[in-house]
Amino acid sequence: MAAPVQPLAKRSALRRPAWSALASHYKNVSKLHLRQLFAEDAKRGERMRVEAVGFYFDYSKNCITDETLRLLLQLAEESDLRARIDAMFRGEKINVTEKRAVLHVALRAPRGASILVDGKNVVPEVHAVLDKMADFSEKLRSGAWKGHTGKSIRNVLNIGIGGSDLGPVMAYEALRHYSQRALTFGFISNVDGTDFAEATRDLDPAETLFIVSSKTFTTLETMTNARSARAWSLAGLGGDERSVAKHFVAVSTNAAEVTAFGIDPANMFEFWDWVGGRYSMDSAIGLSTLVAIGPQNFQALLDGFHQMDEHFRTTPFEVNLPVLMGLLAVWYNNFFGAQTVAVLPYDQYLKRFPAYLQQLTMESNGKHVTLEGKPVPYDTGPVYWGEPGTNGQHSFYQLIHQGTRLIPCDFIAFAKPLNPLGRHHDMLVANVFAQTEALAFGKTREQVKAEGTPDWLVPHRVFEGNRPSNTILAERLTPDTLGKLVALYEHSVFTQGALWNIDSFDQWGVELGKVLAQRIIPELENNGEPVLSHDSSTNALIRRYRRLRQSQ
Repeated sequence: MAAPVQPLAKRSALRRPAWSALASHYKNVSKLHLRQLFAEDAKRGERMRVEAVGFYFDYSKNCITDETLRLLLQLAEESDLRARIDAMFRGEKINVTEKRAVLHVALRAPRGASILVDGKNVVPEVHAVLDKMADFSEKLRSGAWKGHTGKSIRNVLNIGIGGSDLGPVMAYEALRHYSQRALTFGFISNVDGTDFAEATRDLDPAETLFIVSSKTFTTLETMTNARSARAWSLAGLGGDERSVAKHFVAVSTNAAEVTAFGIDPANMFEFWDWVGGRYSMDSAIGLSTLVAIGPQNFQALLDGFHQMDEHFRTTPFEVNLPVLMGLLAVWYNNFFGAQTVAVLPYDQYLKRFPAYLQQLTMESNGKHVTLEGKPVPYDTGPVYWGEPGTNGQHSFYQLIHQGTRLIPCDFIAFAKPLNPLGRHHDMLVANVFAQTEALAFGKTREQVKAEGTPDWLVPHRVFEGNRPSNTILAERLTPDTLGKLVALYEHSVFTQGALWNIDSFDQWGVELGKVLAQRIIPELENNGEPVLSHDSSTNALIRRYRRLRQSQ
């Protein structure tokens, strides 16, 4: 068995030669404008692009030169990025704080592949669960699965939170075009009772099935909603406890708790501790997705993931899509001081994609210490955000174009629409190309004046330009394409984390608030006056809440 991957050099990333060289290089590049770079290199837009795995990736409208790329690639080598990629695919425990392998890539490995965890090939287990999911989905989609009263299921509600919700929601919306319309799908995540009330409003319990997604079956929000769902279902089915087994299935590893809930353990779909929640949408967590789009489309989704995995694993860094995206993200975050990245999909089906990326990117790389536990002396984890185009153009693009902050942008577009309608798609894609052009080149004072603009108005109509962007163009949004797109960002996140020498796969930052909430809940519910020992602000808020609640 291979030796475990060693932490990166004991020196900080700041002390790597390429990092220092990039810091010096930035002083020169920051004075250049994209107008100048394109004027001096007529073929820049043809050179600075990569075509791979069905994507056309244009990175020419970035504030970089060939020397920038050379130094960024050198930084990747000095950061042992290749060794880290190989270690992940070998199943080594690169999640050092939890001593776990990081093997979301095994979830989409083809049948017959071999990926080892502690000397055991996990791929057969993955496919056994996928087969079980496919069998279940066929029963549900065909109407063979009957509820307690003999009615077929028409409504499927997924109960989860975080990675057990964001991935399924995003995938369902992204692939709605391919979904079985005889079934309706809903998603419940927020412990706010409104989420549950609105999701179940007007539904018939006899025709509703819940998928409860919680690895431990103890997650506070998920199990609170699951117990409310159980009570709602029982109330509508005459209170017969046997009905639970016909209207609930579980995605979990805790058979005892699943059984105690009333779910038949035969209808429990497992996943593993080497899969992080935010990387789990193609595991059993994707059961709702599989039911919606069917086994064949779900397999296409997995195939897309795998194609990008193999591209990331085997392709030289200079033409490696996730590596290039990750290097550019580090360039802007650490040398330009850009604190956010805008992800702008020009496809309505991808409306939840930026929200999904928020967890993927910020839970992964929102870290303040290195792998060795030392304070990180540089920024990590920019804020990812965005909305689908063209909506965002009438909202926040003003700040991107003429604001004082540098906001690198990823534009995502498709050549062929899923819903052709007159001129709509050409207009949509024209806006993609127009926005990237406007961001890069802007409009000079001379150009504005030449349009006859009054002198007093000229400053307001100048666009500085030199705002960087990537453009990702694919043929059509298919299950295969979605898998590639998600894996592209997964591996870009990995690349950034390797360069920052941080653990991208733990999430201790979510724990403290949950622990404190468990302490505060009984203080809010106590019939008597609880003894409070928080800070003065928290104590005052608890007392005010109790008074307001009791006054109703």
